[in-house]
Amino acid sequence: MKNWIIRYSFFFAGLLLFGFANAMAVKVKYLGLHPWEVLNVALFQKFGFTIGTWSVLVGLAVIVVAWFVNRKYINVGTFLNTLLIGPFMDFFLWLDFLPEATHAWQDYAQLFTAILISSIAGGLYVAGGVGAGPRDGFMLSLSERTKLSVSQARIVVECFVLGIGFLLGGPIGVVTFLYTFIQSPLFQITLRWFQKLRMYLTGELAPEKVTIKPLKQD
Repeated sequence: MKNWIIRYSFFFAGLLLFGFANAMAVKVKYLGLHPWEVLNVALFQKFGFTIGTWSVLVGLAVIVVAWFVNRKYINVGTFLNTLLIGPFMDFFLWLDFLPEATHAWQDYAQLFTAILISSIAGGLYVAGGVGAGPRDGFMLSLSERTKLSVSQARIVVECFVLGIGFLLGGPIGVVTFLYTFIQSPLFQITLRWFQKLRMYLTGELAPEKVTIKPLKQD
């Protein structure tokens, strides 16, 4: 029971932080967003609803595709990730306490803070071991089916998503192309740290004996 509580606490805290980080980034979206958020914002601007609603709908569509490609990465964590991050983001936007864009250096500080928080959030929820998100699961599935490396599959998928977002008029900026270079290394660091912390809290291994190998990208 202790292990279950700790794992799901990590998982839900990570999803909540991820929603918060996405809301921060959306406030200064003219600087550019992550490719998936470019698509979500473009769909929101084109067809209405909310950005979080489109996050859920796109996530569900990705799960359907992943189900036919390789369903082994689809589990309860995948659905929770899909159904919660978007509403969490909408909730923080609805509270309307985040700074609006000033078109000054503060916007860059806010966006890079959002990237940092999302990297921490990703490491936190993945370290919980409940399951991968729909987009990550799909890229892992695609990697196995096509023999591409995970990083190559990520580039292919995100370029395709970015192209759709661009055609729909999504907010693409210079920071869009920096997400992978900034977010991925930070995610690796936070993931290893939170894995160690979780193993320490659950008593799986003594702190000095915990060894976390980096995720294989190629």
